[in-house]
Formats: sequence, C-alpha cells, structure tokens
Amino acid sequence: MMQPAPLRIEPIAGYSPTVGRLVGMLTYSRSTTLAAVQGLTLAELDHLHDATSNSIGALLAHMASVERSYQILTFEERLLSPRENEVWAAALKLGAQGQDLLRGVALEHYLEELSVVRKATLAALAARDDAWLEQTVTVAPRINAHWAWFHVAEDEVNHRGQIRWLRARLPQRSATVSPNER
Repeated sequence: MMQPAPLRIEPIAGYSPTVGRLVGMLTYSRSTTLAAVQGLTLAELDHLHDATSNSIGALLAHMASVERSYQILTFEERLLSPRENEVWAAALKLGAQGQDLLRGVALEHYLEELSVVRKATLAALAARDDAWLEQTVTVAPRINAHWAWFHVAEDEVNHRGQIRWLRARLPQRSATVSPNER
C-alpha cells in the first residue's frame, strides 16, 4: 500500500529529514500519475497519437525502468549490466523501439511494476541518511544521490504531463474530456 500523498514538503516518519522530504515529493508525483491513468483500457494505453508519439503504456514502462535504473546507479553503485540495458532499452529510450515493443499490456501490469519498484526505492531510502544524499554517485561522478532522485521525480512529473495531454486526446474520449484531464 502506498503512503498517502502529502500536501506539504516536510520530514516523514521513518526517514531522515531531507530524505523524508524527497520521499514526499516522490509519493506525491506517483499519486498524480496514478490518478492520470485511472481506468484506462488496453487500447487507450497502446494508442499512438501520431507517428512520433509514445503511448501512455510506454510512458508508464519508462517511469518504472528509469526508477529501477537509478536504484542500480545509487543504491547498488553500478551501471546497468549489458543484459539490463538490453531488457530495458525500449522502455528507457522509448521512440520507435518503444512503439513496437511496449504494447498489449494491461494497466494492472504497469501499476504493479510501478508499485514494486517504488517499494524497493522507499525501503532503500529508509536505510539511508541525509549525508548519503550529498554523496557523489561513484559510477556517475558528475551527480550526487540527491540530484539522481530529484531527477526520478522530475522525469515522472514530465511524463505524467505527457500522459494527461495524450489522455485528453484519445479518440474515444475527446468529446467527453473533463477540464482536469486537459
């Protein structure tokens, strides 16, 4: 079960103060993503708005793979293996490969993937302190852990915006879209 999304940025029990604030941001971002995709059908998840767009399903797969790759980068302190790169390439890179391969998956699958990845993130963040956030990521020395996890939240918010835009333009929904979905 996901924590309720906070409407304040402040420490959260079970986390050091700054890590807790970051967890609050990640949690709120996820809650808005889940609201944006609620009730989507397989056809809606797979719909391509045009020849260069990503589907909503592909964007959800991307969010999970980005978060998992940052877990590996920051918690495991390594780069993706060649096998991981191969398995996640379509979701990480999106584009034509994502259009071809990231199809035919029900919403429940994407939601489960997002949930599993997030549970691992929250457990790993609970085991770290504020000083860890400021540490340089060993295998990516230009960034620190704080920036890495800010980027995970930023990436999700960006793609959630795309999801809302795409959802508002789904063919079978365009006539009945509420202003909140635009």
